[in-house]
Amino acid sequence: MYKNIFKYDDMKRAEHMAVRETVGWYLFTHQIMEVTGPDAEAFLDYVLLNNIATLVPGKDRYTVMLNDKAEIIDDVVVMRREDEKFWVSTLFSMPMDDWFYDHQGDYDVDWCDITDEWHMFSVQGPKSKEVIESLVKDSIEDLKFFTHAENEINDIPVIINRTGFTGEKWGFEVYVEEENTDDIEDLIRKACEQAGGRQVTDFQVMAWTLPTEAGFYYMRDLKWRNPFEVDLGNRINWEKDFVGKAALKKIADEGPSYEMIGFEALDDDPYIRAMQYGGPGEPVYIDGEEEEIGRVAKLVYSYVKDVNNGYIYAKKDKLHIGDKLKIHGYDCVIVEKNWLK
Repeated sequence: MYKNIFKYDDMKRAEHMAVRETVGWYLFTHQIMEVTGPDAEAFLDYVLLNNIATLVPGKDRYTVMLNDKAEIIDDVVVMRREDEKFWVSTLFSMPMDDWFYDHQGDYDVDWCDITDEWHMFSVQGPKSKEVIESLVKDSIEDLKFFTHAENEINDIPVIINRTGFTGEKWGFEVYVEEENTDDIEDLIRKACEQAGGRQVTDFQVMAWTLPTEAGFYYMRDLKWRNPFEVDLGNRINWEKDFVGKAALKKIADEGPSYEMIGFEALDDDPYIRAMQYGGPGEPVYIDGEEEEIGRVAKLVYSYVKDVNNGYIYAKKDKLHIGDKLKIHGYDCVIVEKNWLK
């Protein structure tokens, strides 16, 4: 008999709930592409969907990168470090390097992968501000969301970025040069333990259960979708030229064919295959009908609500909040994609 790998895992539950109730920390270094040069701003504005030109130094912006078919090939956070220097946080620096090269054209821009030079610790949860404040030289009281600033921890230079992938109101990322990683890790560990928190060690908690509970996506959820299918239609700057614009405009005019829908599996131990594990995902049908209207994109667990929660990639307007259906024989219901409300 299938046993729910999330519901009965006490370690996953404890690490997840530390972030929700006190504070959790983890080493979660993304790959970082540093983009520089007189045309760095214009180049990033061309290869990324959202507006980069309006970023000022010290500000961040979430956006996606499209191919010519308007399919998402990466989602990133852009940090403007200086007027002509940007950091692009990605999970796929090698494909990004190739994509930049293919689209450089006449732009006067350079880029390099600096991942090996920097590590990033994520400190998330209601007490994360208290923890960071206890560590840094300069107060982060006025640091706004998606804003970063240089600081020091025990005389070690760091960059403090107020952001996170958990849905928490208070969350921070601490960037530190590689040679100082161990010292900063020790200090963060002690400060979080003093605040009643703990380290998050389980990748599924970092990348799946925490973000999904907040309605966020992991890159595998987005890959090859267009922005309208995954609730990113409001992040498009139509005033500029960008890769994939013509195809995306056509989709905007005709309307997307698919959408990402939230759902809950009501049985305690549902065996429902999802795309997150690399397969095609369980097919979804409206009860009594033969037409396949979607596939299960993700199924994890909300420890806050104590329900099996996830996403269905479904044909547009086929499923609505409150609808009940069976998936692979298990009772399910369509719900909003945010379990923290």
